[in-house]
Amino acid sequence: MKKVRQLLRPLSEAPLQAYLDNRVQLFDIIEMILSETGPAEIYISTFSTSEEFLRRIYRLKRRGQLTRATMLADLKASRKTVNLYTFIANVFDEVYLSENHSKVILIQNARWQVSICTSQNQTRGNRVESGIITTDPAVFIQLRERYAHIINTNAIQLDGLFNGTT
Repeated sequence: MKKVRQLLRPLSEAPLQAYLDNRVQLFDIIEMILSETGPAEIYISTFSTSEEFLRRIYRLKRRGQLTRATMLADLKASRKTVNLYTFIANVFDEVYLSENHSKVILIQNARWQVSICTSQNQTRGNRVESGIITTDPAVFIQLRERYAHIINTNAIQLDGLFNGTT
């Protein structure tokens, strides 16, 4: 977390900040935010995810830092998602597939609403990635409403049956 602290300031000091760097992974940023917000819900949209990312989210959930976790992944990446489904089902409360290329992380609890818009999937790319982090409630509400709209109108919920998802 040391590298993240060099790159980003605490949310309480910087309610809007950006990064363009290759020294940190998205999970490190999520972990730093949760260290400040305390236990929270997380909503993730991604094109693709990895076992490494899932493992780290699982640890956060097991430690009680995540109270609820929802994922929206892309249909084209569904083969990979289905192969990881057993693990995903132990990490996320709900998993949806849709035509999705967005990479948005929403973190909320009674005190905080944090939005991260990033170029990074939930995989290790070891490349320069960019992102914007904000605690602006209007941004969070807009992104959360669009996220809900997508899962309610254009998504398939993975429920273990995988009917038509591969």
